[in-house]
Formats: sequence, structure tokens, C-alpha cells
Amino acid sequence: MTAFILVSGTFTGGWVWEEVTARLEESGAEVYPVTLTGMGDRRDPAGPGTDLETHIEDLVRLIDEVEAPEVVIVGHCYGIHPVLGAADRRPERIARIVHLDAGMPRDGDPALELVPDRAVRDRLLQAEQAEGDWSIAPPSLDEWQRWGSTVGIPAPALERLVRLAAPQPLGTLTQPLRLSGAVPGLPMTGVLCTANGAGIAMVESLVGLGDPRFQALIDPRVSFFELGTGHWPMLSTPDELAGVLLRAAAGEGHRLTAPSGQPAHLRPFLMEVPERSRERVGRVDLYLPDAGRPRPAVVFVHGGPVPADVLPTPRDWPTYVGYGRYVASLGAVGVTLDHRLHDLTDYERAAEDVAEAVEFVRADPRVDGERVALWYFSGGGLLSADWLAAPPPWLRCVAATYPILAPLPNWGLSDRFRPAAAVRTAGRLPIVLTRVGLESAGIAATVEEFLTAAKECEAEVEVIDIPFAHHGFETTDHTEQARHAVDRAVRAVLGHLRN
Repeated sequence: MTAFILVSGTFTGGWVWEEVTARLEESGAEVYPVTLTGMGDRRDPAGPGTDLETHIEDLVRLIDEVEAPEVVIVGHCYGIHPVLGAADRRPERIARIVHLDAGMPRDGDPALELVPDRAVRDRLLQAEQAEGDWSIAPPSLDEWQRWGSTVGIPAPALERLVRLAAPQPLGTLTQPLRLSGAVPGLPMTGVLCTANGAGIAMVESLVGLGDPRFQALIDPRVSFFELGTGHWPMLSTPDELAGVLLRAAAGEGHRLTAPSGQPAHLRPFLMEVPERSRERVGRVDLYLPDAGRPRPAVVFVHGGPVPADVLPTPRDWPTYVGYGRYVASLGAVGVTLDHRLHDLTDYERAAEDVAEAVEFVRADPRVDGERVALWYFSGGGLLSADWLAAPPPWLRCVAATYPILAPLPNWGLSDRFRPAAAVRTAGRLPIVLTRVGLESAGIAATVEEFLTAAKECEAEVEVIDIPFAHHGFETTDHTEQARHAVDRAVRAVLGHLRN
């Protein structure tokens, strides 16, 4: 018999698992929905000394009491921290760890560091420093979205979530997780809630980048599932979640494999483009046309976050080299750059890098500084918001290819990085948007939000659709349709620069 130990995220208790528990018990499994010390109906035992270690000990005691030979322990959101701590101390009892829309904390990581919302982190740090303040109040109804997407939660369940939420002891979020090294040897399943931003394709791309933190995910003992819902699947899709947990316990799920040959982002560009001379100055590369007079420029802004130690860096990836060469072959200066978007907390720094690169390019005597286009890709799309909000007169066009145009749920970015709002003040600035049909649901939703706002304010947007293309199609989808879309987008941008 399998026993499931279910551990939910911040502010909640075992009650959030009621429907999932019922489904699992109907299958014949033992189920232990956990309410950790200080949470749910266990508020009284909490105090200034309640910390992550307290919650780990809660789970260790429970594991010792469970008699079932196989224990599958599920950690949702914050819950993965005490789950990993307890599994590290009782590895012989754990058949599988399930990361339910949860991160991958390592030894020494406090849960607070993995909260992407800067405003939430600052609030927690201020509370920690306040004398006598040892817990943080749960979010209001409007604030829950900061802790993860509430998409799919029925209104009564969301109301109950707010009503029953308990203050979170600060020590549970600030105390570092300590692991001995036993956890990596245990089977693991990741359940990704795609409406909260992440999906299997995104994880595969991170593995393909060569980031060492993600190489363990290609282990055959690691599997993945997707749920098309927000961050609280136990409330939004309990039947589907129960089914996924049973399949995970049986060892099912999608397996990642090591990239064969070149990683997807390093495969050849989809078009044959002429070689062009390239000049490299600092973080900026210039692809120069054959011309004696100043020419307009297209600045290509790569996506991310891209880990700092990934080599080659994005400006040497075939996609950006290909675009830079192509626009140079058509008479404009192609510009690529490496900006420092290495983490979700780096958007402000990356925005500064882009602004500095643009000023550098405009000052080059070979560039007509009054005719510049900015072209954004993927997660770099959020960096377009500053320029859309207040377009300078020299900015003749903004382009975006498979972009993210609003922060994904729980990314925790300010409204400064929300192009879907900034477009309302873009005026008549031309926008060229390349949209792929095989996009993830979370990213596609941000594009629709942008287009809805653009339509309402009558912004000048040209949409180029590629129905059967993927995110990053330039090196994965070498089809005539994709090549035509790239050519159309490039010529549209250059047309705006020449008008």
C-alpha cells in the first residue's frame, strides 16, 4: 500500500487537500494531509521559535508513525522545504518526492530567497527586523495572486482560502534548509501548473542551456506532469491532481533526456544569410551593412533569464547572429547585446544594460541615431515596457517575437515591466509582433492581454502568426512558413525605419 503525505504552501493547512484526499482514499491509498505547527487549526503551538526546523520535525514524526511500506511525500510551494528536510533524514522511508508547483531548493536556501516577488520579500524582511513580530499575516483576497496564480479556483474555494488562512511563522521562511546529500538519490516527480508560468518545455530549455542546477533532471528516476491550471491545483482541479499523484507514485510521467547533438538554441539559423563583418565593443556587437552613410539600426534584445555562466552567451547564439546578419544584408545596422538578465530579480539591471547599449549605438557615426528599432524576444519582451510607455522620437518601431508581455504569475515584478499596460501610452508607435501557435498557455495569455489592450487604445500592431511554430522556432522549425515569417517581420521593421 502507498501512503501519501501532503504538505501545502504558506498560510494553509491540511484542509486544502480535502477533495484530493477523498479521491486518493477511494483508490485505496493511505492519505495524510498535514497541518504544520502554527498553520490552519494548529496556530496555538506557534511562537517566536517556530521555524523551518519545527516543520521538518513535524514531518519526521509523521513519517515514523506511518506503517505503509511506500511513502510518497508531496510538497506544494513552501511545503517542499520541510518535505526535503524530512526526506533527507528518513530517505529509506521515501519512495518518491513530488514537487507540486514548487521550486528546487538546495542546501542553505531559505524559502524567502525563492520568493520572486520583491515586494513580498521586502515585506517579510521588514517583519523579521521588527521587534516582537515573529509572523506575517496572510494575504488579502487581492494579494493572493502575488503568491501564485489563482486561475481555476472556484469563487467559494477562493473565499475559503482567504478565510481559513493562518499567519506564517517568519522563521519557517528565513531559516536555511539544511540537507546532508541523501535527497538526490530519491525518485522525484515535478508537477508543473502551466497557468502559473512553467511547463515541461520551459524546463527542457533550461536543461538545454547547460545550467548545472538542472542537469539532475535528466535522471531516469525523475518524471514530470503538467496541469493546465494555476498554483492551487488541489482547489482548482482536485480530480486531475489526484490522478497525477497516483501516476507519479506508479513511476509514470514524462522523462527528460540529455540533448542529443547540439542543444536547440545552438542549432543553425533557419535561413541562409550572408556573412557580415561584426564589431564587438563590450557587451555590444554591430553587424555593418555595405554603406558609407549613416544607416538605421535594429537592436535585438535576447530573452531570459539566462544563467550567468552559460556559454556561449546569447549574442553568439545562431538566432541573434542570424538576425543581425540578415538586417545588415538589407542595409541596416544589426545590433546584438548581452544584458544581465540572469534571474527574475535582474530586470531593472537588464533594462539599464539595454538603455546603455541603445545610447552607445545611437552615438556611433555609422548609425542614423534618429532611426532605431528595438526588437525583443521571449522573456526580454518585458523590457519593452519602458519604451512603449514613453516612446522617444528616434524610436521608429518596436518588434517582439514569441514575447512575454506581462509578468507571469508569481514572478513578482512591478508594473514597470508590463508591456500589456504600457502599450496604452505608445501612441502611433508601430509594433511588429510575431506570434507562434505552439506557445505555452501562460505566455500566450500575456500576448492576448497585450493585444486586447492594444486594440482598445488603437495601437498600431502588425501580428505575424506562425501556427505550427514553437517558442524559439528559428533554430527548431526550419519550415517555409517560419522562414517567410522571419522575412516578413524583418522587412516590416526595416520599412518603418525607412519611412
